[in-house]
Amino acid sequence: MENIEGKSAYSDHLFQFRSVERKKLILSFSITIIVMIIEIIGGIITNSIALISDAGHMFTHAFAIGISLLANFIARKPPCHHKTFGLYRAEVLAAFINGLFLIPIVGFIMFEAILRFLNPQEVIGFYMLIVAFIGLGVNITSILILQGSQDTSLNVKSVFTHMLADAASSIGIVIAAFIIMSTGFVILDPIVSLGISLVIMYWAYGILRDSTRILLEMAPKGLNIDGISKGLKDNFPEIIELFDAHLWTIIPDMLIYSVHVKINSETIKGNKEELISKMNEFLSKNYKIIESTIQIMPKDAVEACNL
Repeated sequence: MENIEGKSAYSDHLFQFRSVERKKLILSFSITIIVMIIEIIGGIITNSIALISDAGHMFTHAFAIGISLLANFIARKPPCHHKTFGLYRAEVLAAFINGLFLIPIVGFIMFEAILRFLNPQEVIGFYMLIVAFIGLGVNITSILILQGSQDTSLNVKSVFTHMLADAASSIGIVIAAFIIMSTGFVILDPIVSLGISLVIMYWAYGILRDSTRILLEMAPKGLNIDGISKGLKDNFPEIIELFDAHLWTIIPDMLIYSVHVKINSETIKGNKEELISKMNEFLSKNYKIIESTIQIMPKDAVEACNL
């Protein structure tokens, strides 16, 4: 198993990363709340369901960041005797809740858009355009703030992806506002609203899929036990067989691996502890597994157990 000193260094690094992550989330949260209020007021003034739907999207985004901030705070709690992995999974649970929360929001937006199809209403395109530009600017700002952190945290990824969806919806509203101003084609307003709904639904599906994989202890995407076993056998000729192998994720950047290894004692160069150390190093370097538990079993001991 990985040494305590190495594990502590990783925990310290993760703690520092979470501190930076929290500051970014707070800044993004503040900006989102301001724009949400602007879009609600603008949607009421212009009578635009697209703006109101985007404000609803902003609300879900603010809610998502709020949950992410809470999860970030909880995840910073250190491991103890009954929380041996700490509370890092709180961030994954937050991402799952954020994805789940979007489903009724999408349903409401689509329902309102269908009503607008049946009963078209006048939309003030000029004010709609101004508010949409403000929303787009804020979305781009938030994307730049969170850039980089989304690759190491599913929690931040859920917020970052949400920002991308916000930006896409804002671009759609800007285009719709231009067309409505030029042609008076107000039916485009609910069309854009439905488009926003599809973007949100796609985002929600991705986050729910990724968070569910982790919560169900499935192997991380892109890795499998067979591939790791082959890699170990190819690089360590002492290995005869690997069995009872398990690979799971605590959070996206914390992979855990355990395995029983049947070895040929006659071919070992050095002691078993040295072999385990080299295997741990190999797993960390090639598969980014931060903690591995390897139980060495000599060939004759395995045969005795089978009998």
